[in-house]
Amino acid sequence: VREWQKEGSKRYMCTGRPGWLTVSLRVGKYKKIHKNIMINLMDVLEVDSERQIVRVEPLVTMGQLTAHLNPMGWTIPVVPELDDLTIGGVIMGTGIESSSHIYGLFQHTCVAYELVLADGSLVRCSPTENSDLFYAVPWSCGTLGFLVAAEIKMVPARKYVKIHYQPVRGLQKICEKFTEESKKKENSFVEGLLYSLDEAVIMTGVLTDEAEQSKINKIGNYYKPWFFKHVETYLKADKTGIEYIPSRHYYHRHTRSIFWELQDIIPFGNNPVFRYLFGWMVPPKISLLKLTQGEAIRKLYEQHHVVQDMLVPMKSLEKSIQTFHVDLNVYPIWLCPFILPNNPGMVHPKGDEAELYVDIGAYGEPKRKQFEARASMRQMEKFVRSVHGFQMLYADCYMTREEFWDMFDGSLYHKLREEMNCKDAFPEVYDKICKDARH
Repeated sequence: VREWQKEGSKRYMCTGRPGWLTVSLRVGKYKKIHKNIMINLMDVLEVDSERQIVRVEPLVTMGQLTAHLNPMGWTIPVVPELDDLTIGGVIMGTGIESSSHIYGLFQHTCVAYELVLADGSLVRCSPTENSDLFYAVPWSCGTLGFLVAAEIKMVPARKYVKIHYQPVRGLQKICEKFTEESKKKENSFVEGLLYSLDEAVIMTGVLTDEAEQSKINKIGNYYKPWFFKHVETYLKADKTGIEYIPSRHYYHRHTRSIFWELQDIIPFGNNPVFRYLFGWMVPPKISLLKLTQGEAIRKLYEQHHVVQDMLVPMKSLEKSIQTFHVDLNVYPIWLCPFILPNNPGMVHPKGDEAELYVDIGAYGEPKRKQFEARASMRQMEKFVRSVHGFQMLYADCYMTREEFWDMFDGSLYHKLREEMNCKDAFPEVYDKICKDARH
């Protein structure tokens, strides 16, 4: 960063990690024109069992962190799903898991960040020191400074998740049941998979060290059916069920099939013969898929495929699902509840109280007849703004600058960019992620 200053601070800075390595499907063009700052920091720095805090560098991945902490008897409260997601990515973007109805988003489990700012100084921020910066960092996508370390809360690990599968039919019933389970703190995990507008399986899980041997299901083994297909068997048979899943297998339950994206990439991937012979080869790394896909395939994907997470208040769930159905018609749909505290920063509820929200994830090929990526997504974004929801920033975003800052609260963010002279050092978050900002 100091070198960049010596050169006369002519162009914006960004991290030097190549775009194809990120888990987001977007390929950022800005990497080619900005000054790339290499940050090869990928170590777990310390595990403090006294304070129940783990201090890590930004390129530590979820898979690496859980593998490191579990044998020591610890885990983190919110373990976002895919192994390759990095700490830096889920702080600067966002991260969520089925435990978020208790702990909030990934950022809400962090207690401190260390950043290198545009002037080359190293700063630590927490709720008590440099608190403005602490609350402004999440969702800022690396436009306030370079994250070099983070301190995250730890919780004791357990061997198994005792999971209860319950098929529910009828949209109103699904929403009622899902809301009711999400409010219960005794559920360690809550998740819903919607297989059509009025069929879902709602799963609740509890952490435990004891298990009934006959009901243990190691779903992470390569020859096992994909998790979302396994869940669907409960819906088809119209029966509830209980299983014990080893906790690491549970945390990464959607990893092998990249949720259900792999069914479009390898349509025969869940075939038992394929699983037994070649299951160990999947999933292909998202980075490999991005590195090897040509421009034509990428365009085709953009037009005929949707990967979006929209965060909406729980009270708008039914209306939101209907909107997703009309505008996209993609199934399965992922439902993941989370509590959103009223902290300063870009994302907080409309009122003064913490509020229960839900992440609605749509991944796959829209079955809507007249699906047109831009028009359909603008329609969705407008709806999400109208219910005071938020769009995850890893996905394609078609909003104008005004619409974007209508969805997100930019007051603290803009104040800090002014104070810390970020304007010449980093692009604004909108310019980094939105389609209309042609950087």
